[in-house]
Amino acid sequence: MAISWITALQLVPWDKVIEASPQLIKTAKGLLRSRGAREAEQAQADEDAARLAAASGAPSPQELALQRIDVLEDQVLALEQSQRQALEVIEQLAQQNAQLVATVSALRIGAQRLAVACGVLGVALVGSIAWFATRH
Repeated sequence: MAISWITALQLVPWDKVIEASPQLIKTAKGLLRSRGAREAEQAQADEDAARLAAASGAPSPQELALQRIDVLEDQVLALEQSQRQALEVIEQLAQQNAQLVATVSALRIGAQRLAVACGVLGVALVGSIAWFATRH
């Protein structure tokens, strides 16, 4: 017996989903903030490199390469941190998804049991009516 989506959604433990939502929102906002901070750091590093180049005259190609390597290393570290945070959010979402799947599965089993119980009660009711009709 198929249950409707509306019934399934009504029986989802929304209190747990809502309880976990602020943490997910906080983590997502943190990811966005860290991205903005990274972009600001990159802009600051570019400005510092430009000021250094202007102050010291023309830097050698080796100095420019070392500066660029430092900037790239910082970017790689920031990307790794962002990736770890994204994996944490994905893990939390996967856990919530697993809870929803388990709940829907339990609801499906419950609906099947309820249908069987209704069938048994229906047969018992028809039997009771037939018995009562033959008695009177």
